[in-house]
Amino acid sequence: MKKILIILTAAFIVSCGGKELTIDEIIATGDAKVIADKKIELLNAKKELENEIKSIEKYQDKNSVKKDGALVSIAAITDTVYNHFIELQGSVNTKQNISLMPEVPGILTHVYVKEGQRVSKGQRLARIDDGGMAQSIEQMKVQSQLAKTTFERQKRLWDQNIGSEIQYLQTKANYESQENAIKSMQQQLSKTVITAPFSGVIDDVMIEQGNTVSPGMSQIIRIVNLSEMYIEVEVPENYITSVKKGTNVEVDFPVLGEKVTSKVRQTSAFINPSNRSFKIEIPVDNKNGNVKPNLTARLKINDYSNQEAILIPLAVISENQNGDQYVMIATDLKEGKDFNTAIAKRRLIKTGKASENLIEITSGLEKGDNIIVEGARSVKEDQQIRIKKA
Repeated sequence: MKKILIILTAAFIVSCGGKELTIDEIIATGDAKVIADKKIELLNAKKELENEIKSIEKYQDKNSVKKDGALVSIAAITDTVYNHFIELQGSVNTKQNISLMPEVPGILTHVYVKEGQRVSKGQRLARIDDGGMAQSIEQMKVQSQLAKTTFERQKRLWDQNIGSEIQYLQTKANYESQENAIKSMQQQLSKTVITAPFSGVIDDVMIEQGNTVSPGMSQIIRIVNLSEMYIEVEVPENYITSVKKGTNVEVDFPVLGEKVTSKVRQTSAFINPSNRSFKIEIPVDNKNGNVKPNLTARLKINDYSNQEAILIPLAVISENQNGDQYVMIATDLKEGKDFNTAIAKRRLIKTGKASENLIEITSGLEKGDNIIVEGARSVKEDQQIRIKKA
């Protein structure tokens, strides 16, 4: 077939005056058969070149190593403390961040605080017009005092067996009814005064005094406590056994340029079916008050630790045709004048968790093994190697 193509090509060249045409000139002729023949000729030539290159590479693989061996560098395996982290992003929150709403309708007569003001738990913040409720209570107290006096007199008579039992019970019931009515009115009156449910900072005064407010509709004041902040973040469900209460966390606030350490305070007992994750809470110390609700935080959660881990660079790991991972180690080390010499051996390994450019070795290597680092991918099994001296 090759001879036929050569004859056809030669014939085409002769027909063109003995001058070999370029690819562009052949295409310009528009002769589909000639163009197709040229393509086949080039593909065959390409295949022959690839086979020749493979033969050369095969020869070089066998004969390129110097008699003294390939030059490599090694590192002795040691164990070390290894902490693996998962990196997630969350936002700061606080459970003490609420908008206060009235419990009774009326006109907001007084606002005693300003935005940014620090307040204590129970401190009076605002007052709503009571609609004459305080005056009604004073009148009820007068009536209650009369009912008390009547009851006490009737009781003294009853103790002396004077009067009827029904009179005694009626005066007693009347007195107790008056007392209960006063307590009920006082509870209603107390709702006209809005107080701080916890210590914190007035973040926003939403309604000015003089406006009418209604329960469940009007937000009057927002109060925030910045001393008890926490971060809420969703963690993938595959970390449910490694991320739990007490797990160490490194918290970074990029906007503030601050980093703090904390621990997981609480883990959710519920897996979100939409994204297969569970929530965790991480408390944050906020002594300087810079951490605000909804601030973005980057988290490094320590999901795994090993006090005697073997770590090696990811770059030295290779994989065979069966998918097994291996590294090259130096054995039979011998001292030399300029270089130490050794024999390269392949060692199958099992890997664990990776962190940046390092990975944990769970089996296959032991403390004291000499792993080939520089030149690891260029050496082969049982090959003699030269080792750079430090």
